[in-house]
Amino acid sequence: QVRLVESGGGLVQPGGSLRLSCAASGSIFSIKAMVWYRQAPGKERELVAFITSTNSTNYADSVKGRFTISRDNAENTVYLQMNSLKPEDTAVYYCNIPLYPNTWGQGTQVTVSS
Repeated sequence: QVRLVESGGGLVQPGGSLRLSCAASGSIFSIKAMVWYRQAPGKERELVAFITSTNSTNYADSVKGRFTISRDNAENTVYLQMNSLKPEDTAVYYCNIPLYPNTWGQGTQVTVSS
């Protein structure tokens, strides 16, 4: 059984920064990619950033140049550095392992507001 625990969210002013973490634990034999999603109130969950086992990355157009995804394979942890935050970045952020598509953590709330 795989468990995902997100952390690092909070309230930040526009233009500020946050660093999210997602720790994966459990019966993990071969994690390939890790993904950050977000879901804003009344909206569908959307993919924010993606990183492969070889550190290839991809980002949603809305966060390119502002967000950076990284990983620590030894710790089965993925990070999301978020800079120049905007009010529209407000959402609950979740990580996911595509190898375990039905496993989700509790998410971490990010609120960008003055």
